[in-house]
Formats: sequence, structure tokens, C-alpha cells
Amino acid sequence: MSFKRQTELALSSDIFFHPVRVYYQDTDTGGVVYHATYLNFMERARYEWLREMGFDVNTLIQAHQIIFMVRSLNIEYFKPAFLDDLLHVTVQVTEIGRSRITLFQQVLRDQVMLVSAIIHVVCVGVNNLKPVSVPVMLRQKIEK
Repeated sequence: MSFKRQTELALSSDIFFHPVRVYYQDTDTGGVVYHATYLNFMERARYEWLREMGFDVNTLIQAHQIIFMVRSLNIEYFKPAFLDDLLHVTVQVTEIGRSRITLFQQVLRDQVMLVSAIIHVVCVGVNNLKPVSVPVMLRQKIEK
């Protein structure tokens, strides 16, 4: 599915927002957020998104014997973020398969999109790291 189509689909789904303050450690010497740091911001938002639905990572590992791994991502940078900016990182599900979830994420400052990404995560078993079905309870929460 194209990046443009993913974006259009995501705009119609529920959006989870996670606030992130830019700290000195997130920036280069000029106070600009380093490009790879946005991936960390997005990872934190996905973690909190799961927690919001009642599925913290420890429970997924211990009770369900699963973890989510990034299979692929496509990221685009539009504008920079700077030291001390308050950002909002979004998580939106655009597609869910048996073991894969496709997410559209954005990093926003004052409702201006700075970065967007399409991220494919795969649900895998903790013991062998092979794809397994997304747990039914989590799937039901996502599909609501």
C-alpha cells in the first residue's frame, strides 16, 4: 500500500497522542533533534499506546509470551524539532493482519507535522521469535 494511501486511511481511525519534551540528549550541538531520535519517540508512543489499552509490555511477555518487533518502516522528515519543544507523537492503526499490525505515526509540534512514518510490527513468540497471532483480547481492543 502506498505511503499516501496509508496516510489517508490513518486519518479516519482513532488517534493516540503521547506528549514528548525534547531534551538536550535528543539533539545535536545545534539544538536540532537528531534524525534517529524520532524513532525513539515513536517507540515510546507505541509502548504507551499499548499500556493505554491495558497491555503493558511485561504482561505481553509474561502472560501472552509475545513481543512486537519492527519488520519495516518508511519515515519522512518535513520540519525539524528543537531543544525544549513539546511534541505530540501519534499512533494510528491502519491495518491488522494475523500477526502484523501496520501503524501510521506522526510527530507534531503545535499541530504541524514534523515527521511521519508507516511502521509494520510483527507479533512474535518470545522463545523462538517466529510470527504468532496477535492475542484475541488485544485484537478486539484495536478493532473497536
